[in-house]
Amino acid sequence: MSAAPLMRMATGFWQFKTLAVAVELALFTRLSGHPDRTRTELAAALGIEDRPADLLLTACTALGLLEKNGDTYRNAPLAEQFLVEGGECYFGGVVRFNDRAYPAWHDLGAAVRSNRPLTWDPDTQSTLFSSGDPAFTEAFWNGMHSLSAATARVLAQTYDFGPHQRLLDVGGGSGAFVIELCRRHPHLTATLYDLPHVCALAQDRIASAGLAERVRITPGDFRREAELPGGHDLIVLSMILHDWDERDGRALVRKCHDALAPGGVLLVCELLVDAGRTGPLDAALMGVNMLVETAAGRNYGEDEYVEWLHAAGFADTEIVRFDAAGANGVVVARRA
Repeated sequence: MSAAPLMRMATGFWQFKTLAVAVELALFTRLSGHPDRTRTELAAALGIEDRPADLLLTACTALGLLEKNGDTYRNAPLAEQFLVEGGECYFGGVVRFNDRAYPAWHDLGAAVRSNRPLTWDPDTQSTLFSSGDPAFTEAFWNGMHSLSAATARVLAQTYDFGPHQRLLDVGGGSGAFVIELCRRHPHLTATLYDLPHVCALAQDRIASAGLAERVRITPGDFRREAELPGGHDLIVLSMILHDWDERDGRALVRKCHDALAPGGVLLVCELLVDAGRTGPLDAALMGVNMLVETAAGRNYGEDEYVEWLHAAGFADTEIVRFDAAGANGVVVARRA
């Protein structure tokens, strides 16, 4: 038996920080406009010396982010699609936010021992989402928009939205889900429901996407208000339930049930932990992230969500699997 798997775990942060610095330097954006550049040319463009350029480019090539042909470099397909600023699928917002949140993970032991989040103070803030720090707020929502958009694009191709007409995105954030789903399904109209200051962020993005006529923005707080907006035949909870404790989660699921007419559908889109709580790895590690980022959240098991849904009155449930950045499946529940 080799200790190599442990070495890969122990040095996992090397990969992330290499990616984060390459994004910070806009390496992939620069290469997209001018492919097949030499190391010397790239060092000059990035404003760095030859030695760090050599090491960074070699590492990015080994990570599958760059391709090398002779003495020149170009973006690999993964980087060209997801790491070029201004692209429809730009994922750099997630990288930049995680780089900002990265120092908190240095104190993970403190979160494990205290059961308190590390990226905000529950004694001075009501939730993670009420931060008064403009820089943190911008980084957070840019990151969440990149993550949600990437997930919504996969969901749009996986789930059949044809039977639905009007979508309600609860906790819809900056509008990534309604934008991506309405773009790909022109028959859909939607309502985005979130906190007032978040709705203000969503309004600009939705207008820029040319969807202001099809997407209504309704401010509100799903934890405090007794009812959700009505008149929808489909509700989406994407990466929402993992932020809260079981009591809040069950209460929100019941509100979704009550807001739907018979035959209406609720989609719970998450990184689902298996029933035996042995994985998968991305879902399990997202659970640890909830310890760092939230006061009471966790990544719940797929069996737990199914039980909540049945307890709330939903009749039929099924799990549709897929592979996306922010979810590995969706629990589909239909109101009888």
